Amino acid sequence: MNREQRLRAHRFHQLHAGPAPLMLPNAWDAASARIIENAGAQAIATTSAGMAWSLGQPDGERMSVQDLLAMCARICRSVAVPVSVDIERGYGRDAKDTGGLVGALLQLGVVGINIEDGTQPGTRTLSPSGELAKRIACARTVAQHHDIPLFINARIDTYVADVAMEIRYEETLKRACAYIDAGADGIFVPGLSDAEEIARLAGQLPVPLNVYAGYAGAPAAAQLRELGVRRVSLGCGPMQSVLAHLARIAAEALSDGRYDTMGSDMLTVSEANGLFKDIDNAPDVQAPHASCAGMGDGPVALLLPRGLRASGRARPVELTTRNGLCTPAHVVAGHSAKQPSWRRLMSSLLGERSPGIRAEPR
Repeated sequence: MNREQRLRAHRFHQLHAGPAPLMLPNAWDAASARIIENAGAQAIATTSAGMAWSLGQPDGERMSVQDLLAMCARICRSVAVPVSVDIERGYGRDAKDTGGLVGALLQLGVVGINIEDGTQPGTRTLSPSGELAKRIACARTVAQHHDIPLFINARIDTYVADVAMEIRYEETLKRACAYIDAGADGIFVPGLSDAEEIARLAGQLPVPLNVYAGYAGAPAAAQLRELGVRRVSLGCGPMQSVLAHLARIAAEALSDGRYDTMGSDMLTVSEANGLFKDIDNAPDVQAPHASCAGMGDGPVALLLPRGLRASGRARPVELTTRNGLCTPAHVVAGHSAKQPSWRRLMSSLLGERSPGIRAEPR
């Protein structure tokens, strides 16, 4: 970790206390991130749904951790502003796996995460709040170990899950307090749209309130500011709009043999290339690679071989997510697969400098 990353992290915190809510049109890849930054965004936040769709997968922790890290590496390489990553429910079986993922993201230069309680797999039943509280606490500990003031935005799904209307506000407030106590810096409540409830919750929270505005008819930023909102996320809305626009372009070309929709508003090749002019000579993926694995740098962070590119000497590992096992990830040969799992886990949690998990040199 370096001074520049810490400064970006502090800057990201400050953006939540500005004169207007922090507006986040969420990105899903390097190109969308650069377009958003070039439009004047002061920070970039990712959309997990958009990332998954761009990889040909549905939303819901279906993309592998390696794919997530590779995409985040490209985004961090491409922009100069602070980057926050949507990690859904934190991936993995428990809080320790989330801590490993956070350690890996910090190595890439990420300064914020969005993590949700969500619903029980295959249902619309809200997950227990204790699970997310543990993951938040572990993420905070890992960030402190790396001396990065990571902004943890805790998403509460009470307004999008099967929660009785008469209790969802109180349940939201209860969960928010638990997540703040665990180390959350902000609270995100998608589906919260009633002005009175927004103002009430914003007034009761000691941290910034984030609302979702990725739909037609969402309140304008000026109105949300008056209600006390400090952060506005467009989520997967921008990509939904882009996909719909692409569908119109394709239909017009295929049905009418015309290109008016496409040609009415498009970047030139020079403008598109210009988005990346400062990184033309950079490697495809630049993933910071520590000489040793420390706290938060395994077992998930061990998926970070040089440049995030698997080599012929790489061996596959498995990472359990809520949707089963992800097997396409790799670690370098220096991360011994023969090392006991408990040893790797203790190294991850306690920062032990074990020769058994020493990384391959650059």
